Amino acid sequence: MTAKLISGKDLSGEIREEIKDEVEKLKAKGIEPHITVILIGDNPASLSYVRGKEKAAQALGMSSEVLRLEESTSEEELITLVKELNENEKVHGILVQLPLPDHIDEQVVVETIDPNKDVDGFHPVNVGRMMLGQDTLLPCTPFGVMKMLEWKGIEVEGKNAVIVGSSNIVGKPMGQLLLREEATVTNCHIKTRDLKEHTRLADILVVAAGVPHLIKDEHVKEGAVVIDVGINRLEDGSLTGDVDFEKVKDKVSYITPVPGGVGPMTITMLLYNTVQACKALEQVEA
Repeated sequence: MTAKLISGKDLSGEIREEIKDEVEKLKAKGIEPHITVILIGDNPASLSYVRGKEKAAQALGMSSEVLRLEESTSEEELITLVKELNENEKVHGILVQLPLPDHIDEQVVVETIDPNKDVDGFHPVNVGRMMLGQDTLLPCTPFGVMKMLEWKGIEVEGKNAVIVGSSNIVGKPMGQLLLREEATVTNCHIKTRDLKEHTRLADILVVAAGVPHLIKDEHVKEGAVVIDVGINRLEDGSLTGDVDFEKVKDKVSYITPVPGGVGPMTITMLLYNTVQACKALEQVEA
């Protein structure tokens, strides 16, 4: 068999059209969804992500701004700025681009953001709501993965789902979202003994380990669905995932490419969350 591709690029395009329609309806009511991104320092990857977010927001008719701060900005100064944005009624979404400089406590900053404007879905209140299955702003990358599975009609209920990676950004929330859809979930991580023993049982395998080509054909079972969240830059400048695509593609039923798979969905779900936050804060239905 040759796996069918799950193109995040294609799905992202469809969802962005829906977001654009919602934005137009909101603007017709005099409401303009707005996201503010705070960027500290000049980390090249962060700069690239932020530019992508700003460009995408503008393409959908949303208002956005990037507040660029010096690397030397203190934690107190950053928290003061976040609190000001919390109080600004024109701001519906606040995103502090991670990672932050070592002298700033990321968790303290994340917890300062108003949970109703936390479009990254990282605030403990939103994480708690997610755990309880309540309506909330969900972490963008795992949320995007769930949309991809839904788009292809891939059944989650009752399936064995294995996640490789246990980060707060992807691995842990990914497990919770799959559990919410009644999958049987296993979270693997760097201390997992005999990774293959777990991954070979997966009907749905989500890999977010940050290790190029960690998953090979012997790690997957015939017909599995493989979602590759990893984006790694090789020495020749090319991008590759955590899954060895060429070795796995003829064994599995569905697989996401890198690039063009999960990546485009992350920014799209961020903008989706911004519109949802706007509607909730403004108490309107688009």
